[in-house]
Amino acid sequence: MNQYQPIENYGLIGDMNTVALVGMNASIDYMCFPDFDSPSIFCRLLDHEKGGHYQITPTLEKANLKQLYIPDSNILLSRFLCHTGVAEVSDFMVVNETTPQHRLIRRAKAIRGEVKFRMVCDPSFDYARCKHKAIIKGTDVIFEPENTAIGPLRLRTEVPLKIVDGAAIAEFTLHAGESVAFVLEEAGKCDAEESSLHHDYIAQSFKETLNYWVNWVNQSNYNGRWLEMVHRSALTLKLLTSQKYGSIVAAPTFGLPEHIGGERNWDYRFSWIRDASFTLYGLIRLGYTQEAGRFMQWIEDRCGDLNPDGSLQIMYGLDGRKVLTEESLHHLEGYRGSKPVRIGNGAYGQLQLDIYGELMDSVYLYNKYGEPISIDLWDNLKRLLNWVCENWYRPDEGIWEVRGGQQEFLYSRLMCWVALDRGVRLSDKCSLPGSILHWRMTRDEIHHDIIKNFWSNKRKAFVQHKGSETLDASCLLMPLVKFIGPTDPRWLSTLDAITKDLVDDSLVFRYRTKDGAYDGLTGDEGTFNLCSFWYVECLSRAGDIKKARFLFEKMLGYSNHLGLYGEELGSDGRQLGNFPQAFTHLALISAAYNLNEKLSKK
Repeated sequence: MNQYQPIENYGLIGDMNTVALVGMNASIDYMCFPDFDSPSIFCRLLDHEKGGHYQITPTLEKANLKQLYIPDSNILLSRFLCHTGVAEVSDFMVVNETTPQHRLIRRAKAIRGEVKFRMVCDPSFDYARCKHKAIIKGTDVIFEPENTAIGPLRLRTEVPLKIVDGAAIAEFTLHAGESVAFVLEEAGKCDAEESSLHHDYIAQSFKETLNYWVNWVNQSNYNGRWLEMVHRSALTLKLLTSQKYGSIVAAPTFGLPEHIGGERNWDYRFSWIRDASFTLYGLIRLGYTQEAGRFMQWIEDRCGDLNPDGSLQIMYGLDGRKVLTEESLHHLEGYRGSKPVRIGNGAYGQLQLDIYGELMDSVYLYNKYGEPISIDLWDNLKRLLNWVCENWYRPDEGIWEVRGGQQEFLYSRLMCWVALDRGVRLSDKCSLPGSILHWRMTRDEIHHDIIKNFWSNKRKAFVQHKGSETLDASCLLMPLVKFIGPTDPRWLSTLDAITKDLVDDSLVFRYRTKDGAYDGLTGDEGTFNLCSFWYVECLSRAGDIKKARFLFEKMLGYSNHLGLYGEELGSDGRQLGNFPQAFTHLALISAAYNLNEKLSKK
């Protein structure tokens, strides 16, 4: 299994339609095309033999590998340093806000000395389920999949190409200062355009893409501590935002394991109401109201298509589709043998009551910091709030999407309280009509239920679910959503209990798999990066600013070399789960924002 690079060895490029993961060795080992949720064309990260890849390798002996972003951008540089020469591969996707280009540009360059390169472009269409033909046409190679529902690809370059077993291969030598570009694009859609391989086009696309990202970052209103990490998180969230629909993927990958060799391998290329609502909160905090507005329109469309009883699904396709059938790709080996590799996500049919709180909180914040919500949206939200009033007490699968049976989870109760609380606030603030008395009374009933049934006198803490004595890091949201004061004695006692049970150095487990609600899966999991940043913010709000800063900066040290985080960290400190994860980067922004504010007031 040594042929698999660590997950954290990858950088991310994209055009807000899809992304590619580029290894430190300049190999693209993961890419779905042309959209986030399209079938993969490269997925060597999930099967080293069959998955397909696209690599540009300088033949420098024992080269030292470096990788970095051009500052304030999503243009990635992979460098190879050796005493006989220095080489660089730059990668970016062309950004065009009016007409998506679906075009990946790679440029190999010799910085010092004479450098020999080898390029291999070996796609494997439809999750490595579809064979293809590779045909040389002039200086181009056309990759034609046998499944005609999948569009062909074109690879363009100035150096001679040959075909070997369906892969395009080039070998060439560059001297210091020389470079060669490779353009991978949809075949057939660009024939009438000026040549995408023209030197002027390559240079202009690089300049325009760089300017786009730099100008976007400059719109941020954050200028506090840890600026570079906050902006890297914002740039990552922007990459995970669909230009076409305004929705936000939870992560751009599928099948990357939460436990090496285990079965905790999911597809995150969808828009969870929960994740996207928190992401909107982070974008609003940084001043990105345009992105927040587009997502709010997507939310309004979902609320306009409520289930007949007034409820929402927990997640949707980026285009709003409701059916996300889960399927196992048994022909793929999985990352380091982690099987099964799944596409689709069966959790779309689960009941997760917390989503209503996250949704209403994001609507409330957008109404406050963005633009007033529409009457049509409010009419649908009233139906939704009435549904919460009738269903808040039900057992559900909860935020962690357990597959071992429903429970009455604290977090689900908490966020139902948030939903009704924000509904009451919106109504009062904007003089909007609704069943305000009913909402207020139900909100207060939920509050009493939490205090009575989820507080353990034995543990001196709020517990995971009714009848349990176990803890869950999701309760770290209690003070953050203003259910309880951050210095309330009950909360401080809960925070102490979480520290003893779930915190390992600066790292936080979401729950203990052996002690908490049975999640229906085998194997352990790592610490949850999201929860680690929640913990920091709770410490900060509780007044323990020195410890909060210390742990926050330790957490920054657990990012990969580019400032990216997956869902979890393994016992060896390596990234696990789908990568990068929007939720984690949102929590980083929130913790940095709050902690910087506290430090500035000292």
